[in-house]
Amino acid sequence: MASSALAAITAAARAQNAPQATPLQAAADAVSDGQPISRQALLDVAREVSKAPYLAPRQADLPRGWGQLTLDQYRQIQFRPERRVWTGENRGFALAYLPPGNVFTTPVAIRTVESGIIRDQRFSAAMFEYGQVTPPPVDAVLPFTGFRAFTALNRPDGQDEVLVFQGASFFRSLARGQTLGLLARGLMLNVAEAQGEEFPAFRAFWIERPGPGGNTLVVHALLDSDSVTGLYRFAVRPGDITVCDVEVTLFPRVDLGHVGLAPLTANFLFAPNDRGGADDVRGAVHDVNGLQIWNGNGEWIWRPMNNPDTLQISAFVDQNPKGFGLLQRDRRADAFNDLDQRFERRPSVWIEPLGDWGQGQVQLMEIPVNDEMNRNILAYWRPRVALAKGAEHSFAYRMHWCWSPPERPPLASVTATRTGRGTGGGRRRKFLVDFSAEDFGDPAKSAGLKPMLTNQRGRVSNVDGRLVPESRIYRVTFDLDPEAANQVELRLVLEREGQAQSETWLYRWTP
Repeated sequence: MASSALAAITAAARAQNAPQATPLQAAADAVSDGQPISRQALLDVAREVSKAPYLAPRQADLPRGWGQLTLDQYRQIQFRPERRVWTGENRGFALAYLPPGNVFTTPVAIRTVESGIIRDQRFSAAMFEYGQVTPPPVDAVLPFTGFRAFTALNRPDGQDEVLVFQGASFFRSLARGQTLGLLARGLMLNVAEAQGEEFPAFRAFWIERPGPGGNTLVVHALLDSDSVTGLYRFAVRPGDITVCDVEVTLFPRVDLGHVGLAPLTANFLFAPNDRGGADDVRGAVHDVNGLQIWNGNGEWIWRPMNNPDTLQISAFVDQNPKGFGLLQRDRRADAFNDLDQRFERRPSVWIEPLGDWGQGQVQLMEIPVNDEMNRNILAYWRPRVALAKGAEHSFAYRMHWCWSPPERPPLASVTATRTGRGTGGGRRRKFLVDFSAEDFGDPAKSAGLKPMLTNQRGRVSNVDGRLVPESRIYRVTFDLDPEAANQVELRLVLEREGQAQSETWLYRWTP
């Protein structure tokens, strides 16, 4: 396939005979309408694309005014429900394609795969309803910029949105009963580096039509950017936990030193541990409130989120991690008091590496924001060794879009972190951390627990741990005096006779 794919790419590029005819656009023609598909064929195409210099894709030629549409106006352009692909075929899923407009101006090629044969999907103005937006001419030829998938997740009519791909390498999903929240990406490169972040993007999709009554949607995606080409395979199974198996093969054009695998991004504006002076009737505003890690040594870590005044980067060094994820642990509606956003229904996402990922670190970035529209929390796996130019690098992982991860620590879990002004004024702070476990309802089973608190910089005092049986919690309070430090790392775990009885609470205090 490699030689025939390269020949097809070359021929297509010559036929287009235009500066915008990128190798990737030509590659899409090498596996297009009427041709059989195989993962090997797609890998061969991705490999050949990576050997050519990167050329940015041509932006879509938009109808008048579409580039200035507000997001609310853009959302009025809706794929007609009766035109959704596979509607009425009992395939378990239906597809709706997304038009250009607003900030979504980069075309993507979309193909479906039916009985192993590729079928190109092309724009028709009749596919869409336009609301108050001026429709394009009837014969307009416009690109798609992504797609949505629908299934019978909460209702039997199959009208529940379960998967969205649109913009760079962003995608999102959810589980039964949830609302859309945090975003995943295919890849992150050079985040917070001096040379600036690079944004790889999915340029082409091949979506397999499920069999009758299907419960799995398989999507192949070709990713490209200045530094790397990649091929992805997503297998999505919606349910009480929506599971997405991801297979990735990357073909770097340069040595990739700062790579983010299985990246997640979410919003954290404020919560009881960090209100940041928020003058808001709501109790909290966030997609997620913590990072959980199950590291290669078997330790469970919980790191509450912050909205800092300056960029904060935290690295959790590990080898062959068992899992990590951004979680929304607080599921009480009255914790947020927002009947529109329903933050308590936002998904948690747990990443389960498949196979050995070697040495590296879970990296967390917390970026200052002053509104809830910007996603300021980033978490991903960063390999210790650079991904070499010219080589092929494969990874696999399982995403769990869930209410809580399928794997949970057999220990007490942190259910609340609160901070406030400490005694003595100045920068002193008081902390309150609640650990929860069923055994905490029985004082006899909870005897001998001790809070073990350590700190880097600053000074802690008045450490007190108390069992609250009626609430099944063990509450730890303490005071922190940062002294001259502008950053203090705190570590807290409950122990009995030197053995951990809780997950490890980690916290970074900054002014």
